[in-house]
Amino acid sequence: MLISKLLLFCLMPVLVLASPGDNVFITQQHYQVPILLQKKDNPVLRIHLHNGSDNSLQLTEMTFSTTGTTDWKDLKQICLYYAGADLGMRNLGSVEKIQLVGSVTKTGERLLIKGAQALPPGDHYFWLSAELNSGVPLTHVIIINATKAVLNGRINNIEGAIKFQQRIGVALRQHNQDSVHTYRIPGLSTAKDGSLLAVYDARRESARDLQGNIDIGLSRSIDGGNTWLPMQVAIDMGTWGGLPEKFNGVSDANILVDKNTGAIFIAGLWMHGVLNEQGKWTEGLTDTSTNWNHQWRDKGSQPGFDVKQTAQFMIVKSEDNGKTWSKPVNITQQCKQEAWWLWAPAPGAGITLHDGTLVFPTQGRDKNGKAFSNITYSKDGGATWHTSNRASKESTTENMAVELSDGTVMLNMRCNKNKTDTGDTNGRVIAITHNLGVDWTEHPTSRGALHEPVCMASILRHDYIVKGKKKPLLLFANPDSKTLRHHMTMKVSYDDGLTWQASKKILLDEWKSRGYSCMTNIDAETIGIVYESSQCDLVFQLVKIKELLP
Repeated sequence: MLISKLLLFCLMPVLVLASPGDNVFITQQHYQVPILLQKKDNPVLRIHLHNGSDNSLQLTEMTFSTTGTTDWKDLKQICLYYAGADLGMRNLGSVEKIQLVGSVTKTGERLLIKGAQALPPGDHYFWLSAELNSGVPLTHVIIINATKAVLNGRINNIEGAIKFQQRIGVALRQHNQDSVHTYRIPGLSTAKDGSLLAVYDARRESARDLQGNIDIGLSRSIDGGNTWLPMQVAIDMGTWGGLPEKFNGVSDANILVDKNTGAIFIAGLWMHGVLNEQGKWTEGLTDTSTNWNHQWRDKGSQPGFDVKQTAQFMIVKSEDNGKTWSKPVNITQQCKQEAWWLWAPAPGAGITLHDGTLVFPTQGRDKNGKAFSNITYSKDGGATWHTSNRASKESTTENMAVELSDGTVMLNMRCNKNKTDTGDTNGRVIAITHNLGVDWTEHPTSRGALHEPVCMASILRHDYIVKGKKKPLLLFANPDSKTLRHHMTMKVSYDDGLTWQASKKILLDEWKSRGYSCMTNIDAETIGIVYESSQCDLVFQLVKIKELLP
């Protein structure tokens, strides 16, 4: 996000300047965060300067190297910011008090930034940011190192230069873009014509979950994710029932492409009005009402089928590769058990099985209000839908499914126990079924193989060809942590999820974020991923399969 107020540094009064020497140390730290198209300031590295002398120093130049960058012409502008003694200024877009020291737009293998910055005794931190030219291929990488700094006319070397590659991505959705406060909860799939379709919550007035003025937004790319068309709205319940839009929110989109017919389905959860903490419908809501509850909180969704009793499961359909969408169809009564408090899409993407069965991952709350995960499937191209039994006795929610090599369906689930379990049994709950969820069996890797900080995660099957033979991969993405949503990472399994290759993990974003993600197969060699990033609401990136192979 563009820094709203850049304070140009003004020269300080004349100072008695000391000569730098052994008491001056300059180091640099690199961070694996994406450098984004459509975003002006992208953090590249942090520079720490320790002035151990008794007097102030004057920084007048800093030199950088782009050796190893795929193409230094990818760089439009490089800026150096002074952050004082605060080493925690990671997201340049959220910090207004940092000062611009200098910038350069004529890029090359050697970059020289000139400025004037007084540095009293003590610790000082600088951030280098990069802005990309439009049209940069997403497979390129950026490598920038600080090499030298001129202090009081003397050249000082900067330690810590390494061949550290930062990936390029697209700032798919940014905070306040198109007058939408926050974008959350991504899904991603590939249409039959090759178009990429990203779905998400367009949270128009706040970052808060349902209930609220939330629509299901859609972005399409027709060039493999390099550029994206303007946002469409796939599901919007408007002022249905005479209530304001903030009491007709739709959230938690899941997108499913029928691989045989090309039809595309988007499922979303609609809440009409508000049920209070006791599960009672709230009368008389208006534009000025501040009542709020959501489907997982207290009794925010209850047994029954009516819009005043329970949240509703809505589906829209496209038969033109996502260009246009049907009116929403409500399948709540078709699939929900009346006693359940809630039945809802699990956000992300659904799958088409080898026999043509369409599968949505779903979730809910049972007759006692306890969370569960299951699947909802159609054997007639989406005309009718059926819901399976719960996949685990554990309290699980958001999930995604894959079909294994033998036709088994594997469900990978967020587990609420992990809120307090940070030991060896912290991990995703994993179950398999041979009969579309009539029966489920716990997988050997459940609760231990794929740890999590209790967050939505994504899983995807990708088939690649080796010496003429098809080989399946399973790909998994989530915040690679037991406690916090940071280190967004992609992992790979070569054996249908029995083991995950520790040496082949790909770190996409090491800083803290909201942590949701979704992947899709773009072509035989390429995976696309949309995730909630530290750098903007939603980031799109490419990963080449060759990076994940043995």
